[in-house]
Amino acid sequence: MTATTSRQTGAFTGTGILLRFMLRRDRWRLPAWVLGLTLLMVYFSTALGTVLDEASLAGMAQLARSPVTALVGGPGYGFDAITVPRFLAGLYGTYLMLGAAFMSMLTISRHTRAEEQSGRAELVLAGAVGRHAQPTAALVLAVFMNLLMALLMTGVVLTAPLDPAPEPAPTILFTASIAAVGIAFAGVSTATAQLSPFSRTCTGLAGTVLAVSFIVRGLGDMSRVQDGRLAWLSWLSPIGWAQQTAPYTLDRWWPLLLPLLFAGFTAGLGFRLRSRRDLGAGVVADRPGNDRAPTWLGSPLALAWRLQRGTLIGWSGAFLVAGLVFGAFTQTITDTAGDMPPEILAVMGGATAITEGYLGFMGIYFAVMLSVYGILAVTSLRGEETSYRSEPVLAAAVGRVGWVLSWVAVAAAGALWLSVLAGIAEGLGAVLVTADWSLFLPTVLGHGVQFAPVWLFIGLAAAFYGLVPRLVGLVWLVFIAGSVLSMFGRMLQLSQTWLNLSPFEHVGQHPATEVAWAGVGLLAGGGVILALLGALAFRRRDLTAV
Repeated sequence: MTATTSRQTGAFTGTGILLRFMLRRDRWRLPAWVLGLTLLMVYFSTALGTVLDEASLAGMAQLARSPVTALVGGPGYGFDAITVPRFLAGLYGTYLMLGAAFMSMLTISRHTRAEEQSGRAELVLAGAVGRHAQPTAALVLAVFMNLLMALLMTGVVLTAPLDPAPEPAPTILFTASIAAVGIAFAGVSTATAQLSPFSRTCTGLAGTVLAVSFIVRGLGDMSRVQDGRLAWLSWLSPIGWAQQTAPYTLDRWWPLLLPLLFAGFTAGLGFRLRSRRDLGAGVVADRPGNDRAPTWLGSPLALAWRLQRGTLIGWSGAFLVAGLVFGAFTQTITDTAGDMPPEILAVMGGATAITEGYLGFMGIYFAVMLSVYGILAVTSLRGEETSYRSEPVLAAAVGRVGWVLSWVAVAAAGALWLSVLAGIAEGLGAVLVTADWSLFLPTVLGHGVQFAPVWLFIGLAAAFYGLVPRLVGLVWLVFIAGSVLSMFGRMLQLSQTWLNLSPFEHVGQHPATEVAWAGVGLLAGGGVILALLGALAFRRRDLTAV
């Protein structure tokens, strides 16, 4: 090989061409994500600027002392002298960070591991394209999407009807912190994409890192507003790093270095791991299978269970630990109820039964996290199709409708199992600190019925998959909007009409309130109908590889 040829086929040769190709492929997906998250910022900033007056803000000043607010929002910097911009950044920024993380994770997976599964990466690398060109182009695309999103959000906040009007520098810091989390999880996805040959496993691992980051950050912030002994946990989370910038209060730029350095480290790890594996393989070697499949693996339902089993086991472990930990905060919440503002008490059903209110609220909190599992489980069916593994299954005596419904059924059963497991774990945690066994069964029931809104999201994802598979990612925007309305709608004193737009509002917060069995039935039934619609639509369309 000559020196000229060697230079032409360096590790990063062709990055620019691949980047243009990715932009062409994502000509609809990119604006959907970026504009969707920007519209959420439009909604937040406009709603806060319109709804919050001086009296409301005075009540919000007490939110910083509430562990529940710290759990769902963050450390609450500046809430002792609260303003509308501080409230926007301190409480709603967290969910925009989650949206940016999802956008980056799915973008990296789509353009790296999914390309290897489909066989297109092999064709691309057969040309004058370097080994690292594809992940580099995907990273550049993810960074570009986050920076564009931050730029648009900056314009939105600066022109929103907020009082006092936000200054440019802290506003840029606020939106940059959102983008920094997205970039950090682009790096995480680059690393996890090297571990397994299957895109659903790689995306699931990145999602697990995100879930752990959110939970660890929540525990640290809850402790910060109480005894502070575990406040250091917030510094173990990329989300916590971004929140430590404290826009409109401390205006610290240096914490942004942490998620960016983390992104650089994880992306570098991903490149190194990619150099040590074969194309199409994973760093973690596949175990050789048996010569013959077990007899129970003779149906599409059994195959769907086998393919989703590892993910469900991982989520089960995470929910078990999280339930025990959050249940252990029950006595602390009860002891500090007298210091909580009315807005927080309203979220938990009032001051007369704060213990039951907290446990009921945590049921919704787990339902929000569980929806991530459900959506990821269904969207992984798209990976089965684009990697050509669905095709041999459907070439056998397996109908298209049966295949989709089998996959969705396993995801739905997993959601039901995880909701009950979360209730068992949280009920045990509450009993351990209160010694009140009467809380156990109501907590299990209150958490268990929260499967219903998760089923609705599963059905919605299945409908998108069957009808317009390329737009299945839009389910995440619906999920983020619904979770934000449920978590913060009552704090903003929004009307019940607005709150009813969230699927999480129609089950109730048992044991603080009675279970809304009609809502459970409608949500679960709606999810089933949407799943059937998606399965029937899948029967009428061609299999696609993009």
